[in-house]
Amino acid sequence: MWVRHLMDCVPFVAGDGTELRELIHPDKHPLALRYSLAWAWLPAGRTSVPHSLVTSEVYVVLKGTGLMHINEEVQRIQPGDVVYIPPQAVQFVHNDGQEILEFLCLVDPAWRQEDETVYAPAPSS
Repeated sequence: MWVRHLMDCVPFVAGDGTELRELIHPDKHPLALRYSLAWAWLPAGRTSVPHSLVTSEVYVVLKGTGLMHINEEVQRIQPGDVVYIPPQAVQFVHNDGQEILEFLCLVDPAWRQEDETVYAPAPSS
């Protein structure tokens, strides 16, 4: 059995400006996985920097609300929503709520820095 507690994961700021705690990554943990899993959060009023991955990504919204931007589409997100982000899609999220926006990020295959392109900051939303 392998168990890891969220608070044992060191927080850091990702290239898109969101704050993360990486929970599981096959390159860093003794697990036979293809994917990586991180807990992310974005303070109220903040917008992540547009970016794309060569891999697919899934967000699971846990707390807060926001506007999810994927390529030319925009949709409101809230707790309980699951968002699929296809490979190569330009994406960013704007927290338009009054509380922190928290979400899980599942990247498959596992996130690698060389698979991510970060663009100019998002326009004010």
